Amino acid sequence: MRWPIIILAVLVVVLQYPLWLGKGGWLRVWEVDRQLQAQRDENTRLEQRNAGLEAEVRDLKSGNDAIEERARYELGLTKPNEIFVQIPRKN
Repeated sequence: MRWPIIILAVLVVVLQYPLWLGKGGWLRVWEVDRQLQAQRDENTRLEQRNAGLEAEVRDLKSGNDAIEERARYELGLTKPNEIFVQIPRKN
């Protein structure tokens, strides 16, 4: 009577192995799902960054105000007959 129970127990273990540890098993599915969520988060972050860059490019192409602002703040340029005054901040 003992042998059929042992054989059935071994059969159950053999059938469960691919479900949990095989190529398409639950552990692999959970890992791939985690990777998918991480990639979606990264894509969302990059889409937001790209939208900001696209808006900046649009501003630079459409008018002179954005170009003038960048020239003033990043390069320190001034218009002719304009006096540049810089006030240092106190720490």
